[in-house]
Amino acid sequence: MGKPKSERALPDNEAKAVARMLRVSPQKLNLVASLIRGKKVDSALADLTFSRKRIATDVKKTLQSAIANAENNHGLDVDDLIVSEAYVGKAFVIKRFHARARGRAGRIEKPFSNLTVVVRQVEAKA
Repeated sequence: MGKPKSERALPDNEAKAVARMLRVSPQKLNLVASLIRGKKVDSALADLTFSRKRIATDVKKTLQSAIANAENNHGLDVDDLIVSEAYVGKAFVIKRFHARARGRAGRIEKPFSNLTVVVRQVEAKA
């Protein structure tokens, strides 16, 4: 039983990976995502390995997952992959408060983000 299999949303030469609920603001995550957009995957992995941003390790794991999906699930060649898209979305925001002077409260927001990485196989230039 169960529902019928849905059509594949991406073209045959693309694969993606999604990381949800990353504990970082979307603005900070987008700085790291923009670092890898349009690059070859080996260059992007090297950039993320030596990045000093805390969230770069999670972005690297997501990129490695997208590469593994491309290789194992879709039979794409790893050497010809580029990062075609890396986009960030907002998840929820946990609201907390911090006690301030004279009985007041200061609001603290702890944002979460989603990250989607799409890799595409491009033909090697002869």
